[in-house]
Amino acid sequence: DSPYIVLYISLPHVIFDGTAIAAFLNNWAECTRNLNNPDHKLKYPPVNDCKVVKDYFDTVTAIEPPHTKHFKDLGAKSLVKVPSSVIAALLLAAPDIPAFEEQHLLHFTAEKLEQLRQDVDKAQTTNLALAAVLTKTILQANIQMFNSMPTWSYVMFPYDCHHHTEVPMTYSGNLSFSAIAPLESQTVLDGSYKEIAQAIKEHCSKVSSEYAKSLIYTVKNEIGILFQAGISLCNLPDMSYVGLTNLCYMSLYSIDFGYGGPKILSNGYFIHEGMQRIYSNKQDGSIDLFMNVKDDLFEYLKKSDKLLKYADIIF
Repeated sequence: DSPYIVLYISLPHVIFDGTAIAAFLNNWAECTRNLNNPDHKLKYPPVNDCKVVKDYFDTVTAIEPPHTKHFKDLGAKSLVKVPSSVIAALLLAAPDIPAFEEQHLLHFTAEKLEQLRQDVDKAQTTNLALAAVLTKTILQANIQMFNSMPTWSYVMFPYDCHHHTEVPMTYSGNLSFSAIAPLESQTVLDGSYKEIAQAIKEHCSKVSSEYAKSLIYTVKNEIGILFQAGISLCNLPDMSYVGLTNLCYMSLYSIDFGYGGPKILSNGYFIHEGMQRIYSNKQDGSIDLFMNVKDDLFEYLKKSDKLLKYADIIF
């Protein structure tokens, strides 16, 4: 007797990014609303030819981002050497990674979120202010759980080329790359939230098409660096990690299969521990933060006065 219809989507990130998924769902919904109109044409038809990506990046000069050098240096003695000719086949043959099922939800009202930004640094975006608070509180929880100081605290933001390049917004593939801030944990622990936000901005706001092209080369030719980053971006005794994706700007609430737009957006399981995803909450104009962190780590996070000052714990 539930009045709701639930639509659960599982799509491979290697093919889609968030912008492309939102476009796909909107197109699917538009087709569904027009099933009785055989002549209907999509308002924003997808561009499926990856040549548009190649043509754009052919005009760009690759520049290696700082975090690539960081992971090269970190794994200098242990980087996996794989011939570039077999990398594609290796990636295609790799087994699926099991979903990380330890998930938690925090709720931030619009008022508390703005208070957080004002308290951290009113000159920064809400995204950066929230990232600064999460970076420090998760590091503190990490230290309590493992009883040791991690060497590095990593912060990751996605860089979506759909929104920052001349590639058509309607391109249907994955055009997201990682902007990663490798911060020394002691600096994070000793610094103010304002200083942490500024440090994250220094690393993550300078991502560009030139960096993105360099990362394409890295995937094609130096898969060992990608592997080193993969094993570093998590919460362990020697490292702390916050990956923050903001889905508020994506056209998710416009998805209408003929029943009206969605009332609630939720997050399925992700494959990577440490990832956090922000969704708009249409019911009260707030945001929901889905946190993929270990249950044991979350027990320490629940005791953080700084986090509880701004967020309500849902589960």
